[in-house]
Amino acid sequence: MEEKDINRLILQFEQLLRESNREHINARIEELNIDGLKPLVDLVARSRATYLEHLYKMCQKYEGSENFPDKEELQRLRAYRNRFIELADGAKSFEISIQRGYVDLKLDQD
Repeated sequence: MEEKDINRLILQFEQLLRESNREHINARIEELNIDGLKPLVDLVARSRATYLEHLYKMCQKYEGSENFPDKEELQRLRAYRNRFIELADGAKSFEISIQRGYVDLKLDQD
């Protein structure tokens, strides 16, 4: 197979991927605008703040000590981190979907 044939196939694949994503995502998610994205952004920010707050307070608690956080403190930190990472990854997926044209956008008219 020649390089031009491979490039043509890749372009067709990308078009098929875009069409399939648009079809499936738009069937489940309403037309997006900035107000519709605000709850997503706020949830990610709140989860980041909770994770960082717990880490910060834990570090303050053990400052100048030879002790380390106990199992429960680390489990809570891990849970906060996992929640933040999952939500941040989800927000990034929304960003990519917007960039790639997978979701319909409703731009506010000024």
